Amino acid sequence: MSDVPPPVRVLVCDDQALVRTGYATIFSAQPDMEVVGEAANGHEAVAAARRLRPDVVVMDIRMPLLDGIRATAQLAGPDAEDPPKVLVVTTFNVDSHVYDALRAGAGGFLLKDAPPAELVNGIRTLARGEALLAPAVTRRLIGHFAEHLRPADASRPAVQDIVNALTPRELEVLRQIAEGLSNTEIAASLFITPETVKTHVSRILAKLGLRDRVQAVVLAYRTGLVSGTP
Repeated sequence: MSDVPPPVRVLVCDDQALVRTGYATIFSAQPDMEVVGEAANGHEAVAAARRLRPDVVVMDIRMPLLDGIRATAQLAGPDAEDPPKVLVVTTFNVDSHVYDALRAGAGGFLLKDAPPAELVNGIRTLARGEALLAPAVTRRLIGHFAEHLRPADASRPAVQDIVNALTPRELEVLRQIAEGLSNTEIAASLFITPETVKTHVSRILAKLGLRDRVQAVVLAYRTGLVSGTP
């Protein structure tokens, strides 16, 4: 019996055929990935994802008929059953939509001009069940728009609720998550092991009722726990 895990099933969604072809070529060349389909608009993306059951959906934001944000919400929102991981790709001229995409259930985001290796690593990261927040752009994107973010939902904790719920070390970890640091980087900063960081992250998510690191970052900025000023 083989110990080799099955390939990560990827669905590519973009309204530009050349972009889809480029992504598909890059991902198909990876020994641990399989491109199971493509979609040119949001409606096709939702239908294809429900039919093909990919592990990761690479989703463009600007698409016709149904944009990537609404398509993400249908596939990975709070009411979605067995949602796939959604990796949103964006450009700086649509930064203002990134926050909405993360709230819609996206597992992470990368820039459209990211190197192929970064895109491939992003898919692997989401497939492992981790959220992807590119450190180089986390503050530039979410932080830049923090002052325009919607007020916290009534069901979400305020800053004092967060402080009361978490230990001082967990607060440190949450702030560093919001800065876009990886578990390894947080471990080095706090002089603890990556395994200990992972435990802290799990406890933070559980205590605050959050699904993943992306929601933790959005909450940290939205409540003002961290500043939106780069």
